Amino acid sequence: MKGRSAPEGLGAGGRRRAHGLRVGMRTLFASVALGAWLAAFAALAGSDDPAASPAEAVFAGGCFWCMQTPFETLDGVLGTTVGYAGHGAPDPTYEEVSSGTTGYAEAVRIRFDPDRIDYDALLDVFWRNVDPLTADGQFCDHGPQYRSAIFAQNDDQVRIARASKRALEGSGRFDRPIVTEIVRDAAFFPAEEEHQHYASKNPIRYRFYRYFCGRDARLETLWGDEAVAHDPGPRG
Repeated sequence: MKGRSAPEGLGAGGRRRAHGLRVGMRTLFASVALGAWLAAFAALAGSDDPAASPAEAVFAGGCFWCMQTPFETLDGVLGTTVGYAGHGAPDPTYEEVSSGTTGYAEAVRIRFDPDRIDYDALLDVFWRNVDPLTADGQFCDHGPQYRSAIFAQNDDQVRIARASKRALEGSGRFDRPIVTEIVRDAAFFPAEEEHQHYASKNPIRYRFYRYFCGRDARLETLWGDEAVAHDPGPRG
Protein backbone atom coordinates (compact mmCIF):
# COMPACT_ATOMS: atom_id res chain seq x y z
CA MET A 1 0.00 0.00 0.00
CA LYS A 2 1.33 3.41 -0.92
CA GLY A 3 1.77 5.94 1.84
CA ARG A 4 0.43 9.45 1.65
CA SER A 5 2.59 11.75 -0.48
CA ALA A 6 4.48 14.55 1.19
CA PRO A 7 3.10 18.07 0.88
CA GLU A 8 4.24 19.81 -2.31
CA GLY A 9 7.67 21.37 -1.95
CA LEU A 10 8.68 19.29 1.12
CA GLY A 11 11.86 17.32 0.48
CA ALA A 12 13.22 14.20 2.20
CA GLY A 13 14.85 16.22 4.97
CA GLY A 14 11.62 18.08 5.60
CA ARG A 15 9.70 14.83 5.77
CA ARG A 16 12.13 13.48 8.38
CA ARG A 17 11.84 16.66 10.44
CA ALA A 18 8.01 16.58 10.27
CA HIS A 19 7.96 12.93 11.30
CA GLY A 20 10.31 13.62 14.22
CA LEU A 21 8.13 16.52 15.33
CA ARG A 22 5.01 14.35 15.32
CA VAL A 23 6.75 11.62 17.35
CA GLY A 24 8.09 14.18 19.81
CA MET A 25 4.65 15.75 20.31
CA ARG A 26 3.03 12.37 20.92
CA THR A 27 5.72 11.51 23.47
CA LEU A 28 5.25 14.86 25.22
CA PHE A 29 1.48 14.49 25.44
CA ALA A 30 1.81 10.93 26.76
CA SER A 31 4.31 12.05 29.39
CA VAL A 32 2.06 14.91 30.53
CA ALA A 33 -0.95 12.61 30.78
CA LEU A 34 1.01 9.98 32.71
CA GLY A 35 2.40 12.61 35.06
CA ALA A 36 -1.05 14.01 35.77
CA TRP A 37 -2.43 10.54 36.47
CA LEU A 38 0.42 9.68 38.83
CA ALA A 39 0.02 12.99 40.68
CA ALA A 40 -3.71 12.41 41.13
CA PHE A 41 -3.14 8.87 42.38
CA ALA A 42 -0.49 10.02 44.85
CA ALA A 43 -2.78 12.76 46.15
CA LEU A 44 -5.56 10.26 46.81
CA ALA A 45 -3.26 7.69 48.37
CA GLY A 46 -1.56 10.21 50.63
CA SER A 47 -4.59 12.18 51.70
CA ASP A 48 -4.75 12.96 55.42
CA ASP A 49 -8.40 14.02 55.23
CA PRO A 50 -10.32 11.80 57.69
CA ALA A 51 -13.49 12.30 55.65
CA ALA A 52 -11.85 10.50 52.72
CA SER A 53 -12.68 7.13 54.31
CA PRO A 54 -15.39 5.75 56.62
CA ALA A 55 -15.04 6.23 60.37
CA GLU A 56 -15.99 3.87 63.17
CA ALA A 57 -17.77 4.22 66.51
CA VAL A 58 -18.22 1.55 69.17
CA PHE A 59 -20.91 1.70 71.87
CA ALA A 60 -22.10 -0.67 74.59
CA GLY A 61 -25.54 -0.50 76.16
CA GLY A 62 -26.59 -3.89 77.40
CA CYS A 63 -27.83 -6.55 74.99
CA PHE A 64 -26.15 -5.95 71.63
CA TRP A 65 -29.22 -7.15 69.73
CA CYS A 66 -31.04 -4.08 71.01
CA MET A 67 -28.12 -1.70 70.44
CA GLN A 68 -27.79 -2.60 66.76
CA THR A 69 -31.32 -1.66 65.68
CA PRO A 70 -31.23 2.09 66.54
CA PHE A 71 -28.23 2.70 64.27
CA GLU A 72 -28.91 0.44 61.29
CA THR A 73 -31.17 2.75 59.30
CA LEU A 74 -29.60 6.12 60.11
CA ASP A 75 -28.62 8.13 57.05
CA GLY A 76 -24.83 8.06 56.80
CA VAL A 77 -24.40 4.74 58.62
CA LEU A 78 -22.71 2.31 56.25
CA GLY A 79 -22.93 -0.83 58.35
CA THR A 80 -23.15 -2.23 61.88
CA THR A 81 -21.58 -5.25 63.57
CA VAL A 82 -22.27 -6.58 67.04
CA GLY A 83 -19.40 -7.94 69.06
CA TYR A 84 -17.32 -7.72 72.20
CA ALA A 85 -15.39 -4.60 73.22
CA GLY A 86 -12.92 -4.13 76.03
CA HIS A 87 -9.55 -5.34 77.26
CA GLY A 88 -8.91 -9.05 77.65
CA ALA A 89 -7.84 -12.21 75.90
CA PRO A 90 -8.36 -12.11 72.11
CA ASP A 91 -11.29 -13.70 70.25
CA PRO A 92 -13.73 -14.19 73.14
CA THR A 93 -16.87 -16.25 72.57
CA TYR A 94 -20.44 -15.41 73.51
CA GLU A 95 -20.37 -17.98 76.31
CA GLU A 96 -17.11 -16.57 77.71
CA VAL A 97 -18.30 -12.96 77.64
CA SER A 98 -21.65 -13.97 79.18
CA SER A 99 -19.76 -15.20 82.24
CA GLY A 100 -18.86 -11.61 83.11
CA THR A 101 -15.21 -12.47 83.76
CA THR A 102 -13.51 -11.55 80.46
CA GLY A 103 -13.39 -7.75 80.72
CA TYR A 104 -15.46 -7.43 77.53
CA ALA A 105 -18.90 -5.91 77.07
CA GLU A 106 -21.48 -6.66 74.43
CA ALA A 107 -21.20 -3.77 71.96
CA VAL A 108 -22.01 -2.54 68.48
CA ARG A 109 -19.48 -1.22 65.98
CA ILE A 110 -20.79 1.37 63.54
CA ARG A 111 -19.14 2.30 60.25
CA PHE A 112 -20.27 5.74 59.13
CA ASP A 113 -19.62 8.48 56.62
CA PRO A 114 -18.54 11.59 58.57
CA ASP A 115 -19.71 13.80 55.70
CA ARG A 116 -23.28 12.58 56.21
CA ILE A 117 -23.50 11.96 59.95
CA ASP A 118 -21.09 13.09 62.65
CA TYR A 119 -19.99 11.49 65.90
CA ASP A 120 -22.06 13.92 67.95
CA ALA A 121 -25.22 12.68 66.22
CA LEU A 122 -24.31 9.06 66.92
CA LEU A 123 -23.75 9.90 70.58
CA ASP A 124 -27.18 11.52 70.68
CA VAL A 125 -28.70 8.22 69.52
CA PHE A 126 -26.53 6.23 71.92
CA TRP A 127 -27.53 8.14 75.06
CA ARG A 128 -31.23 7.81 74.31
CA ASN A 129 -30.97 4.05 74.00
CA VAL A 130 -29.21 3.34 77.30
CA ASP A 131 -29.74 3.78 81.02
CA PRO A 132 -26.71 5.92 81.89
CA LEU A 133 -27.49 5.80 85.62
CA THR A 134 -26.98 2.06 86.14
CA ALA A 135 -23.52 0.54 86.56
CA ASP A 136 -22.64 -3.04 85.59
CA GLY A 137 -25.88 -3.79 83.83
CA GLN A 138 -28.72 -2.56 81.67
CA PHE A 139 -32.42 -3.23 82.18
CA CYS A 140 -32.93 -6.95 82.97
CA ASP A 141 -29.31 -7.90 82.18
CA HIS A 142 -26.82 -7.65 85.02
CA GLY A 143 -23.05 -7.91 85.10
CA PRO A 144 -20.10 -5.95 83.68
CA GLN A 145 -20.60 -7.54 80.26
CA TYR A 146 -23.81 -5.48 79.99
CA ARG A 147 -22.40 -2.15 81.18
CA SER A 148 -22.93 1.04 79.20
CA ALA A 149 -19.75 2.41 77.65
CA ILE A 150 -18.41 4.58 74.86
CA PHE A 151 -15.35 2.96 73.32
CA ALA A 152 -13.62 5.93 71.69
CA GLN A 153 -11.52 5.15 68.61
CA ASN A 154 -9.26 8.21 68.77
CA ASP A 155 -8.51 11.33 70.79
CA ASP A 156 -11.15 13.38 68.97
CA GLN A 157 -13.83 10.88 69.92
CA VAL A 158 -12.65 10.97 73.55
CA ARG A 159 -12.95 14.77 73.56
CA ILE A 160 -16.38 14.77 71.91
CA ALA A 161 -17.69 11.99 74.17
CA ARG A 162 -16.52 13.77 77.32
CA ALA A 163 -18.12 17.00 76.19
CA SER A 164 -21.36 15.16 75.41
CA LYS A 165 -21.37 13.52 78.84
CA ARG A 166 -20.69 16.85 80.59
CA ALA A 167 -23.53 18.48 78.66
CA LEU A 168 -25.91 15.72 79.72
CA GLU A 169 -24.77 15.99 83.33
CA GLY A 170 -25.32 19.73 83.25
CA SER A 171 -28.76 19.49 81.64
CA GLY A 172 -30.54 18.80 84.91
CA ARG A 173 -32.39 15.84 83.39
CA PHE A 174 -31.13 13.36 86.00
CA ASP A 175 -30.75 13.65 89.76
CA ARG A 176 -28.22 10.82 89.89
CA PRO A 177 -24.65 10.57 88.50
CA ILE A 178 -24.05 9.32 84.96
CA VAL A 179 -21.90 6.20 85.27
CA THR A 180 -21.37 5.41 81.56
CA GLU A 181 -17.68 4.79 80.90
CA ILE A 182 -15.57 6.45 78.21
CA VAL A 183 -12.80 4.04 77.23
CA ARG A 184 -9.86 4.52 74.84
CA ASP A 185 -7.91 1.88 72.89
CA ALA A 186 -10.26 -1.04 73.54
CA ALA A 187 -10.26 -4.07 71.29
CA PHE A 188 -13.33 -5.14 69.36
CA PHE A 189 -14.09 -8.67 68.18
CA PRO A 190 -17.16 -9.45 66.05
CA ALA A 191 -19.69 -11.78 67.61
CA GLU A 192 -20.82 -15.04 66.08
CA GLU A 193 -22.98 -14.82 62.95
CA GLU A 194 -26.13 -15.93 64.77
CA HIS A 195 -26.06 -12.67 66.74
CA GLN A 196 -25.62 -10.34 63.75
CA HIS A 197 -28.85 -8.44 62.87
CA TYR A 198 -30.75 -10.63 65.30
CA ALA A 199 -33.85 -8.42 65.22
CA SER A 200 -34.23 -8.93 61.47
CA LYS A 201 -33.56 -12.67 61.60
CA ASN A 202 -35.74 -13.37 64.64
CA PRO A 203 -38.29 -10.54 64.94
CA ILE A 204 -40.72 -12.37 67.24
CA ARG A 205 -38.02 -13.51 69.67
CA TYR A 206 -36.50 -10.05 69.56
CA ARG A 207 -39.80 -8.33 70.43
CA PHE A 208 -40.46 -10.84 73.19
CA TYR A 209 -37.03 -10.33 74.74
CA ARG A 210 -37.10 -6.55 74.44
CA TYR A 211 -40.53 -6.26 76.02
CA PHE A 212 -39.99 -8.62 78.94
CA CYS A 213 -36.55 -7.16 79.65
CA GLY A 214 -38.31 -3.86 80.37
CA ARG A 215 -36.03 -1.94 78.05
CA ASP A 216 -38.63 0.27 76.41
CA ALA A 217 -40.45 1.01 79.65
CA ARG A 218 -37.23 2.16 81.33
CA LEU A 219 -36.12 4.19 78.30
CA GLU A 220 -39.47 5.95 78.22
CA THR A 221 -39.10 6.82 81.91
CA LEU A 222 -35.61 8.22 81.30
CA TRP A 223 -36.05 9.88 77.92
CA GLY A 224 -39.74 10.20 77.15
CA ASP A 225 -40.62 10.45 73.47
CA GLU A 226 -36.95 10.92 72.53
CA ALA A 227 -36.28 7.24 73.24
CA VAL A 228 -38.98 6.08 70.85
CA ALA A 229 -37.75 8.40 68.10
CA HIS A 230 -34.30 6.78 68.17
CA ASP A 231 -35.29 3.13 67.89
CA PRO A 232 -36.38 2.09 64.37
CA GLY A 233 -36.16 -1.61 65.25
CA PRO A 234 -39.08 -4.05 65.61
CA ARG A 235 -41.42 -3.38 68.49
CA GLY A 236 -44.02 -5.43 70.28
